[in-house]
Amino acid sequence: METWIRLSIFLGVLALMLLWEARQPKRVARVSRWHRWRSHLALILTSSVLMRLVAPIGLTGIALWVTDNSWGVFNQFERPLWLAIVLGVIALDLVLYWQHRAFHRIPWLWRLHRVHHADPDFDVTTGVRFHPIEMLLSLAIKAATITLLGIPASAVLIFEVTLNACSLFNHGNVQLPPKLESIVRKILITQELHRIHHSSLKRETNSNYGFSVVWWDWLFGSYTDRASAGSDHVDIGLQAYRNEKQNTPYIELIKLPFYKK
Repeated sequence: METWIRLSIFLGVLALMLLWEARQPKRVARVSRWHRWRSHLALILTSSVLMRLVAPIGLTGIALWVTDNSWGVFNQFERPLWLAIVLGVIALDLVLYWQHRAFHRIPWLWRLHRVHHADPDFDVTTGVRFHPIEMLLSLAIKAATITLLGIPASAVLIFEVTLNACSLFNHGNVQLPPKLESIVRKILITQELHRIHHSSLKRETNSNYGFSVVWWDWLFGSYTDRASAGSDHVDIGLQAYRNEKQNTPYIELIKLPFYKK
């Protein structure tokens, strides 16, 4: 059921975002969408296969196994299930925030993560553009968090569904109406905020790390309210990877972490 729930919501949100982008695009694409989308689809399929091979039972299966064995902090004392779910979702989101910061700050992790940032455009498919090794490391980090804390399977499912939906939403090549955006950004990472994170300027790239809520960036001093170039002129991508032959083909994206620059 986990797979079907996640896949159904993922495809539903993806379809809605693609429709929104088609009707009201924020920016004109630099590169053919079909070339980019083909590579992004290949990346997510590769990652999905590898993660299923490494952890056939998935993260919710790991959570069930942990609960059955009474492992983790949450399983060491009596507590209502709802509290464990709420704390579990919060804990996973906080861990993913710090994971994201680590992938920007630690050089060998940045080599993996720059596959995501080398995208010359910014649209919903950028939300699935991650190197398979980064996806495997993220899987390991989340599995370790689940095991250490004893996070219930229901919390894991809620978090994973929310994470996927938010990643698709905040990478959309769209914009909310200004008045609505000013309200939503007080809670969630909007497209306007996350577009700053994909700026070619390092000080902007190293900000707005949140995937869902904006509060972690506020709390830990990584929030950037406005792009220096303005909303319509953020320079997306990495200066070192401007050539389409470097930043778009699937094979080049797989090889990109192993280049020195």
